[in-house]
Formats: sequence, C-alpha cells, structure tokens
Amino acid sequence: MPAIIPIPAFSDNYIWLIGEGRDAAVVDPGDAAPVLERLARDGLELCAIIATHHHNDHVGGVPRLLERFHVPVFGPANESIPGRTHALREGDAIEVPKLGTRFRILDIPAHTAGHIAFVGDVEGPVVFCGDTLFTAGCGKLFEGTAEQMWHALSKLALLPDDTRVYCGHEYTLSNLRFAHTVEPDNAALNARIARDTATRNRGEPTVPSTMADERATNPFLRAALPEVKAAAEAHAGRPLPDAVASFATLRAWKNEFRG
Repeated sequence: MPAIIPIPAFSDNYIWLIGEGRDAAVVDPGDAAPVLERLARDGLELCAIIATHHHNDHVGGVPRLLERFHVPVFGPANESIPGRTHALREGDAIEVPKLGTRFRILDIPAHTAGHIAFVGDVEGPVVFCGDTLFTAGCGKLFEGTAEQMWHALSKLALLPDDTRVYCGHEYTLSNLRFAHTVEPDNAALNARIARDTATRNRGEPTVPSTMADERATNPFLRAALPEVKAAAEAHAGRPLPDAVASFATLRAWKNEFRG
C-alpha cells in the first residue's frame, strides 16, 4: 500500500508525498525544491501532481516539476492551476497513475472559490483538504462566505471517525489556543493540547489528525453545539440566530485572536 510522507516547505506548509515502490505523487507542491530533493534522496519518480486550490504556496512549484517530469496534474475545475490536465469537481473520481490510489472529489469552497478535497484510502481513509479544514481550525474566507465555509466543513465532518485529515499547514498549536479560549472546559480539547504540544516539542508534525479528533475539539466544526454557540454569543454580545451566524462569529473572532 502507498505511504504518505510530509515534506515541509516555507515556514509552515506541508507538501504531501504519496509513495509506493519507486513511484510518488505530490499534493499541493508550493515549492519544487524540497520535492525534487526528496525524490532524489529516495530514488523516486514523480507520477502525478494533485492540487486542492490555486494559492501559490500550494501550486507555485508545479511549473518547475513539469519541466522535469511529464505527469498529469489534477486540480479544481473552477480555478487556474498551472499545467492542469484533469479539471475536477464534486462527483468526479480519479485514479493516480502507477499508484492505483483512487480519490473522490468534494467541492469545499470559501477559502478559495473552487477549492476541492480529495477523499480516498491510503492505508485507511484519508482526506486531503488543503486550507479549508485545518487541525483544530479552518481557513480564512478569502473568496467565499461564512455560509459556504460552514457547509464545506459540515460536509467534511460527515467523513468516518478514522479518516486522517491532511491539511496544508502546521497551525495546530495556535488553533488549539483559540479553541481553548472558546471551550476551556472541553476535556478532549485539553487532552489534545497536551498531546500535540508534546508532539511539537519533539519536532514532529501534528498533522494528520483524525476526523474524530476534529469533531471533538475543533470549534469551527462545533459551531452549532449549544456550548460553542453560547461562547460565540458571549463574544458577540448578542444572540445568534443559527449555526452559520455562530460560525461567522467564531471566524471573525479567530481573525482578531492573538493568543
């Protein structure tokens, strides 16, 4: 079965390498240099490029990789992706050449207008969700609305508990500090803070998490719950009519958070 390996890039990005034998695909290669270094180090041949959205820190390395490797580029249909050969939207499915790994596509817009996720099985259920769902957090609303993001996150939250969540950045500890401000008495959250802090102190990635962990500790997935909505209302200083309003308040609160 293929294995998934993190390739750190920039200050906090992860490029994900999916490898089996001597073949490898990469997810969201914002920088070609660390990918080429890893491929050379491990004697791997690139077989595909996968992109969740158009931001340069996720696709900036694609042109240079294509100079070296003539491979398919899978990306969202509604965004401009360098060298894209397969334009994808919800309902589509792909098989990664040489790896035999299959993914189905979910539309999860709001961080960007055409953002997609890749859901499949790589030694168990996985989702590559780019910058929509983060470990203990979610992406900023650069090109969409709070309602779109809430529906995107709710869609991801329906994935099985053991789904491993591969997002694009190492933001976990900062996100957990905000989550604790929202839900200081959440026992699962406090246990996760201790666990992930120890992980980072060892210099290890906190990504992936699991969907079970996200549902138990991520305030943005929990915006409809009474205790989280109450915290959002206390911050807003007014009643909030529904889950979307609760989510929107949490997202604006996180934008201002300096904890």
